[in-house]
Amino acid sequence: MSLQLNTLLHFLYRTDVIIPNQRCLILPKKPFSVPNYFYLCEFVYFSKEYFTTLMKRNLYALAIVLLIANPIYAQKEKILVGAEQTSLYIPLINHKKIAVVANHSSSIGKVYLVDSLISLKIKIKKIFCPEHGFRGEGDAGEYIRNYTDKKTGLPVISLYGSHKKPLAKDLKGIEVVIFDMQDVGVRFYTYISTMHYVMEACAEQSITVIILDRPNPNGFYIDGPILDTTYRSFVGLHPVPLVHGMTIGEYAQMINGEKWLKNGIQCKVVVIPCKNYNHKMMYSLPIRPSPNLPNQTSVLLYPSLGFFEGTCISVGRGTDFPFQIFGHPSLPNTGFSYIPVEKIGASKNPPFKNEKCNGFDLREYSVKYFKDNPRINLDWLLFAYKMFKDKKSFFNNFFVNLSGTPELKKQIEQGLDAETISKSWAKPLIAFKKVRKKYLLYPDFE
Repeated sequence: MSLQLNTLLHFLYRTDVIIPNQRCLILPKKPFSVPNYFYLCEFVYFSKEYFTTLMKRNLYALAIVLLIANPIYAQKEKILVGAEQTSLYIPLINHKKIAVVANHSSSIGKVYLVDSLISLKIKIKKIFCPEHGFRGEGDAGEYIRNYTDKKTGLPVISLYGSHKKPLAKDLKGIEVVIFDMQDVGVRFYTYISTMHYVMEACAEQSITVIILDRPNPNGFYIDGPILDTTYRSFVGLHPVPLVHGMTIGEYAQMINGEKWLKNGIQCKVVVIPCKNYNHKMMYSLPIRPSPNLPNQTSVLLYPSLGFFEGTCISVGRGTDFPFQIFGHPSLPNTGFSYIPVEKIGASKNPPFKNEKCNGFDLREYSVKYFKDNPRINLDWLLFAYKMFKDKKSFFNNFFVNLSGTPELKKQIEQGLDAETISKSWAKPLIAFKKVRKKYLLYPDFE
C-alpha cells in the first residue's frame, strides 16, 4: 500500500493501524494537509482483529481513498476537451462560413462535432478529412477519395488522397477552419502532418484556424530520436522526437513559432484549450483514434511497436489486438501465435494474411507499467532483430522515415543495446525540451 494512501487513511481515520501483522507506518499525531506525505516516524505491528474492526467501520471510505490516492487514476475534476467548451468558440464562428477538419474522434460527448455545430445553426460549407477518412473506416495508408457525406449532405474533401494540403479552390469563400482530431502524441501518427498542411494553406489564404484541443494520451513523457529534416515525409515533417509530449494545440503553436510552414509563413491560430488537464495525467481516450488503435494499451504501446511497421514484423494488424502483439511466421515457437485475417474497416490486407505468426503478446502490460517506465521500449525491436535469421530482409525503406534518421537502423545492425541507443538521444532531447517549453499550455510532467 502506497505511502500516499497510508497518509490519507490516517488523515481520515486518525489511526496508526494500516496493514495487519505487517510492519506499518505510525504517522504524526498533529494536523497536516493531505499532500504532505512524508511525515515518517517509526514502524510497529498490530493485530489482525484490530485491523478488521477498522476496515468494517470504514469500508466505504476506504474504497474512495483507494481511487483518490492512486496517482495514475487520480483526477479531481472531469477533463473538458476544447470541443466541449462551445461558449469559447461559437462566438468566433457565428454567421461565418466554416470548414471543419475532422474524423470519427471529433465529437462533443457522443455526438459528432459536425452534427452538433449544424444543430447550432453554424454554416458549415465543407469537411476535410485525414488518413482513415471522416468516419474513420479507412485502412492505414488507404487512398481516400472525395465524396459527399450521406448524413449531412456536405462535401468531404480528402487530405489523404490526391493531395495532402487543401488547395486554394478548396478554401474559396471559407472564413474560418476548425481543426478537431484526437492525436496520440507520436511523430509518425499523421494527424499532426495534416494539421501542418491545413495551417500552411490557411496562412496563404489569410484564413483563421481554430484548434479544439484534446489531451495527449502519451503526453506524460518525451523520448526517441529527433527527426533529421533530410528525411522529412508525411510520417515526420518536423525536427521533434518520436514522442514529443505535446497536445495538438501546443504543437500548432510550435509549428507557428518555429516558422516551420513553407517560407516561414505563419497562420493565425486560436487554440481552445482543454480544461483540468495536465501532462502528468494518464489520459484514457473515450474513442479509438484510428481503426488499429482500439484501446489504451495499444495507444501506450504504439510508440514502441510502431517501429515494426518499417520491418518485416507484423504488429497484429488483421487481429483483434493490433499494436498489442507482434510476430512473424519464421520466428521460433514462443508459445504464442496468431493468424491475421481481413478485418473490414481496419485491415483489408494485413501482413501475413491467413498465415500463422509466432510472436509475443503484450496485452498484460498495465497502465502503471507505462507510468513507471515513461520511455520507448526498444527491447522488443532488438529482440525481434536478434531472433530473425535473414537480417538483410528485416528492415524495409520505410524504417528510416519512421525513425526520422538512418542512425537507429545502424545502431541496431551494430548490435548496440537499448540503453546505449537511448543515451544517444539524451542531448538532443534536452535541447528540444527548451524549445517545447515555450509553447506549453498545461502544467508539465517535470
